[in-house]
Amino acid sequence: MFLIVAKYLIPKGYRGLAVFPFVFVKYRCDIENKVFVNHEKIHLRQQLELLILPFFIWYFIEYFFRLIQYKKADLAYRNISFEREAYANEKDFGYLKSRPFFNFFKFLDKKHIIF
Repeated sequence: MFLIVAKYLIPKGYRGLAVFPFVFVKYRCDIENKVFVNHEKIHLRQQLELLILPFFIWYFIEYFFRLIQYKKADLAYRNISFEREAYANEKDFGYLKSRPFFNFFKFLDKKHIIF
């Protein structure tokens, strides 16, 4: 994993972006933020499981589906299965050591909806 500060690459309203093997951050202070970095590491693992390009295709398709479902961009983003998994486990620094393969699937169901 390579952490790179790229203020102008990150969309407005977001602090980071994981694109295997890089994590781009908007603010230098986020490099030291262990919860933030762990969240992005979870995305890197998800990307590896889906062989990177299919991850992004799935991510954007699910985002548009959630946007239709919730009608609000932030709510749609937070309810993408990849984001649900990352937010639910970002404070568990041992999570990636015990995480089952394709664990994001369990976050597709409605009982994990984040409001």
